[in-house]
Amino acid sequence: MEWFNIIGLIYIVVIMIPNIVFAIKCKGGFDNKWNNKYVEIIEQVGRFGCFGFMIINIPGTWFGWWSDEAFALYLIVDTILVMLYCAIWIICFKKNSVFRALALSIIPSITFLFSGIMSRSVLLIIASVLFAPSHIVISYKNAK
Repeated sequence: MEWFNIIGLIYIVVIMIPNIVFAIKCKGGFDNKWNNKYVEIIEQVGRFGCFGFMIINIPGTWFGWWSDEAFALYLIVDTILVMLYCAIWIICFKKNSVFRALALSIIPSITFLFSGIMSRSVLLIIASVLFAPSHIVISYKNAK
């Protein structure tokens, strides 16, 4: 099943766990202090593209890993990044800071971009290039 990436699905599920916990514990969510509809739309397109293309490999836009070693590196690096993401959520759960905002936006951005490069997924790379700068700037503007 080359079109379905179970590992990518696992990474997305793990990344979503602290976000779901946050949504349950903080019913009001967060205060969006910086309203830029264009950047928000780009972020959402990139976010859902990253989620989708981490899981689904569209034939002709996904070329697989260069080698078994590249796949192993993908597993190691993404696992470390996802664990770091969850650790920062746990450590900084009640602290609203620029560090937390940047860490929790940069880490998944790197995860998506690295995954796209390692799996040679053109659509995941494009989605992560849309997502990363917009997500990071929105997170930073809302934290400061």
